[in-house]
Amino acid sequence: MRALALHLGLIAALLAAHFILPAYHHGNLARVMVLASLALGYNLLFGYAGLLSLGHALFFAAGMYGMGMGVQHLGLGAGAGLILGIASGAVVSALVAALALRTSGVAFMIVTLMFAQAGFLAILHFGAWTRGDEGFVLAQAGRSLFGLDLSAPGTRYLAALALFSTCLLLSLALVRAPFGRVLVAIRENEERVRMLGYDTQAHRFAAMVASGTMAAAAGAVYGMLFGYVGATFASVQYSILPLLWVLLGGAGTVLGPFIGTLFMFYLIDLGSGLTTAYMLIAGVVLVGLTLFAPQGIMGEVRRRLWRGLP
Repeated sequence: MRALALHLGLIAALLAAHFILPAYHHGNLARVMVLASLALGYNLLFGYAGLLSLGHALFFAAGMYGMGMGVQHLGLGAGAGLILGIASGAVVSALVAALALRTSGVAFMIVTLMFAQAGFLAILHFGAWTRGDEGFVLAQAGRSLFGLDLSAPGTRYLAALALFSTCLLLSLALVRAPFGRVLVAIRENEERVRMLGYDTQAHRFAAMVASGTMAAAAGAVYGMLFGYVGATFASVQYSILPLLWVLLGGAGTVLGPFIGTLFMFYLIDLGSGLTTAYMLIAGVVLVGLTLFAPQGIMGEVRRRLWRGLP
């Protein structure tokens, strides 16, 4: 109950922030919540199942392009477009999982990276449909759901909060369920879990599909709320960034991805206001955190203050 109250308290605080934040931070926090949903999906695979993927840009882009091309070329409405985007991510993640999980360790990392790069190159190759590097802007008319304009700042913030809340509570439920306990056990000692009679391959497959589907939902909603679909979101940086966010916030903690995403977003934002070499500032801070808080921000909170933090 304490854990549930903590996570519901965060959602309530974000809802309250909707009414008091100035416009600049209001827009930033909406973006952070969508990106934190991507990080939550990544954390499910990396933090709990112990699988280091460098291919989550593929799932994020699958959701974004599934939604965007459905709206742009098929004339779908926002609701149908979002469903198509999430379904596209689920299918792609299942296909990648079926092949990538034949490997492990460094080989798994490289295979997922290659799949992501193949997706990025495919987007560039089929430029007649995807507009390649340039990408495309979604028409205002296609960004309305149940009569609500998703491009309006207030509606956009609440939609981002709805996505983040769903991903947060779903992650909390999954990791505290027997399924999540088995994932942690697989991460710690797969051979022993197999000896106990669990199908470790099936659990890892389910974790990867759930992780990829969550990342696809974030991609579809990001494209819908901010009105742009581009190849940048399929590039390798969108596989590296969720890894950094999770490591900073605390891998294997439910709140860690949000804390890491928020911290890094504002670290770069504030640093860019001080100097053009803002990545140097970010690098120094990240190295310091790695040295003095190796378990991440929430990981240190769990180690020092609350051992039962999920």
